[in-house]
Amino acid sequence: MNTPTPTPNSETQLANPEQTLPGPLRCLSAALISALLAVGSYYLTSSIAQTFANKPLPSGNVATINIAIAVRTLVVGITTLATFVFGMVAIGLVALAIQVSIQRLNNRRTPPSPN
Repeated sequence: MNTPTPTPNSETQLANPEQTLPGPLRCLSAALISALLAVGSYYLTSSIAQTFANKPLPSGNVATINIAIAVRTLVVGITTLATFVFGMVAIGLVALAIQVSIQRLNNRRTPPSPN
């Protein structure tokens, strides 16, 4: 069989971790996109919940009502989960942008060591 050989790119990326980190601007733009998705998902969740609250269940059958309640709970739960996932991703990307900025500032201040 063929054994994969490491490429020079993977070795240079391991040697210099700064090349693998995205820039702060890229992190912030991705955080903005994720935050917009979180806000949109929040409005969608709110709209779905209000729609479900305003429309009573049409059947008098107990099994049908239980299934309808379960489906409504799942739909609202999934959209709420999406809201919080996008929100946490946005917060994490902002934190990553801060971390990358601090690392870049620290690398500029320290002079290169002579070999």
